[in-house]
Amino acid sequence: MLKEFSLGYGDQEVTISLPKERILNVVEGKPVKALVDVEAAVAAALNNPIGTPPLKEVVQQGDKVMIIASDITRKWVRHDLFLPTLLNELNKSGVPDEDISLIVALGAHRHHTHEENVATFGQEVVDRITLLQSYAPETDDFVCIGQTSRGKDVCINKHVVNADKVILTGGIVHHLMAGFGGGRKAIMPGVSSYSTIQGNHSLCLHDVVGQGVSLECIAGKLENNPMHADMLEMAELLKPAFLLNAVFTPEGQFASFVAGHWHEAWLQGCKTASDIFGVPVNGKADLVIASAGGFPKDINLYQGSKTIGNAFMAVKPGGVVILLLECRDMMEPPDFSDWFNYESLYDREVALREAFTVPGFIALKLGTMAKEVPHIVVSLPRNKEFIEKTGMLAAASLEEAVRMAEEKLGKKDYTITIMAHGANTVPVEGV
Repeated sequence: MLKEFSLGYGDQEVTISLPKERILNVVEGKPVKALVDVEAAVAAALNNPIGTPPLKEVVQQGDKVMIIASDITRKWVRHDLFLPTLLNELNKSGVPDEDISLIVALGAHRHHTHEENVATFGQEVVDRITLLQSYAPETDDFVCIGQTSRGKDVCINKHVVNADKVILTGGIVHHLMAGFGGGRKAIMPGVSSYSTIQGNHSLCLHDVVGQGVSLECIAGKLENNPMHADMLEMAELLKPAFLLNAVFTPEGQFASFVAGHWHEAWLQGCKTASDIFGVPVNGKADLVIASAGGFPKDINLYQGSKTIGNAFMAVKPGGVVILLLECRDMMEPPDFSDWFNYESLYDREVALREAFTVPGFIALKLGTMAKEVPHIVVSLPRNKEFIEKTGMLAAASLEEAVRMAEEKLGKKDYTITIMAHGANTVPVEGV
């Protein structure tokens, strides 16, 4: 008996019929109701926090409060919808707008324009409080407050260090290196110096030169993740006063808010995010067929890397991964695609160790995964040459990709896992 599946590919849907008895897993996120009253949900979280007294007891009149908020690359967090409620609650606690500042956690990303501040945080926030920007390469803006147990210097933006109370904001989703986003990431890399970011991110590489990436720094993994553990130590040195983080539905709407202790509340949010997007699976399959979910999640290979990483977690050693990634802007961004100009993974790794960048790390990880198991990418014909340059195989259609996969597997009774929204869903074994 055949079962039909519909998978996003650019602006289209591609269908495939597969033998029902060979389907091992269909990986989909859990349906979740979106919050109807965001303002009420935020106020409730602030007044009923996890691990701390309510916000009104954490801050007091006379405090200079610094809010750390994500930059425009995280516009999906929708700070504009919850920051006004946070400001209002601070006002009720005796802290007027003139004593509140927001610092944009750029990390090493470029500065915001005024228009981007408005787009990210909303006109009301821009009009009410002082906005600052933390840009990692501006060395004079950072002060060192200590060192982690791994010998990494902790240099944080001086405006954050000098504030009386620091509040972390952001969104909690799976993160391909740090396990989960949100929480301590507002500090590292958000408001950390370039050297501190480089030091922390280098922990994502294997201890041994030539061995590529660390197997501990993956989506959904916090235990024994050295990058995450180092981030926690950095946050502990700063001692943030409070946290407000959002968790999302599979459609990108607010599912819930967590507030309170910068670590305890965040962990609760990670659990909720894992419940929504961490999908229990019945073991790994011989063949994984994964779609990012269509445009814009498959606009280029850099965006498609989330799907590739998640699909890799679902495939057996010796198996094959098929990816539906249209990639209409395949060569974007250049600071990612240029990493594939290195002739070998070793050269790529050495260059990354000298000057770590997230696009470089993703390029190295993609190359490492492609070396482990064949990855067949269904993409636009014009992308064939670049796909092969990355170490993956190109196919013009899903049917062609399946034929290629069957040749690689050398058998007809292979098991299959389907991931229709591979960019957002993380397969979890043993749950």
